[in-house]
Amino acid sequence: MQIASCVSALVFGLCSLVCACARAPREEGQARAAPGAFETLELRYQGNNGTVSPAELAEDLGYLAPIRLNFVGSTISGPQSVQAVVTGDTDFGGAFNGAIIKLLAGKAPIVAVIGYYGVDGLRQSGFYVLENSPLKAPRDLLGKKVSMNTLGAHSEFMLREYLSRSQLTPEDARQVTMVVLPPVNGEQALRQEQVHVAVLGDIYRDRALERGGIRALFSDYELFGAFTAGSYVMKTSFIARNPNTARKFVEATAKALEWARQTPREEVIARFASLIARRGRNEDGSVLKYWRSYGVAGVGGTIKDAEFQVWLDWMIRDGELKRDEIAVKALYTNELNPYAEPAVPVR
Repeated sequence: MQIASCVSALVFGLCSLVCACARAPREEGQARAAPGAFETLELRYQGNNGTVSPAELAEDLGYLAPIRLNFVGSTISGPQSVQAVVTGDTDFGGAFNGAIIKLLAGKAPIVAVIGYYGVDGLRQSGFYVLENSPLKAPRDLLGKKVSMNTLGAHSEFMLREYLSRSQLTPEDARQVTMVVLPPVNGEQALRQEQVHVAVLGDIYRDRALERGGIRALFSDYELFGAFTAGSYVMKTSFIARNPNTARKFVEATAKALEWARQTPREEVIARFASLIARRGRNEDGSVLKYWRSYGVAGVGGTIKDAEFQVWLDWMIRDGELKRDEIAVKALYTNELNPYAEPAVPVR
C-alpha cells in the first residue's frame, strides 16, 4: 500500500531527530543544514481573514523564532488548505479530520501532526434556522437548502450524522441540498431566506445570536461532545527533509494552544486584535470579540485515535472506505509534540 510506504519514510525521517542528522533543505542546490539546525526558516501557508490561527499565534508569541511564516493567500476550506500542501504550494495546512482521511485514502502523502481546532462548550458549530421557521426535525430538512463553507468536510459530516441518527437513509439525505458559501456570508443568506439552514460556527455564530431572530436545530457539540475536530498536516517528505523545522513548528503551535487555553480571554483577544492590525491584510477584526476557545481537546494539540477512528468508522459504514483499508495509526503522529506522553509515532 502506498500509504504504508509513505509512513515508513516518515518514521525514518523522524528517527533522524534523535541523532540530529538533518536532511537536505527544500531548495535545490542549497547547502545541507548543520546537525541540529533548522533546515528552512520559512513555512508557507494559507490563512483566514479576520481570525488568528494557532500557528499564527505561535509566531506572534515568539515561540516559532527564528522560523517565520509566509502567508501565500487566503482559504475558506480545509480540503483546499490541505490540497495546497499535497501540491507543494504550502508547507502546512489544516482541515477537518474526516477530510484528511479522504485525502489519505486517495494516496495523498501527508500526515496529521497536531490538532488545531475542535469543539467544546465554548466553541461549536450550529445549524441555524430563522426563529419563525417551521423546520424542527431532521425529516423537515428534506428538499431544503443548507449553507456550509465547503463540501466533504466538518459541516457535511455533522449534517449527515444528524440525519442518520433519525433513521433517514442515504437516499433521503440526498434530498437535502448543500450550498457552499463562505462562513462570513452564511448569516446573511439565512436572513435573506436564500437558504433554509445555515451553519454558523464560533465567532460567526455568536455574532448572529447577538442580533437575534435565529434558533439552532442542532450543533456538533450536541452530537459528539468535546473533541478535537481538525489537524494541521505536513507532507511526509517535507518532514523527512526538514525534521528539526517540523518539530519546531509543532512545539511552537502546541505552546500557543496552551497559552490561549490558560490566558484570560480578554488578553487573548487583545493579542489577536494587535496581530491583525499589524499584519496589514485589510481585514475586519470585528468578530474577534466573540472568540472563546480553539476547542482543541488534547493538551498541546496531541491527537487521539478516537478523533480519527470515529470518521473512519463512519466512512466504512457509509461505503466510502473498505474495512482495514487505512489503519488509524497511519493518519497521524504525536512524535513531534512535546506534550505527548508517550509519543505516538506513525507506523
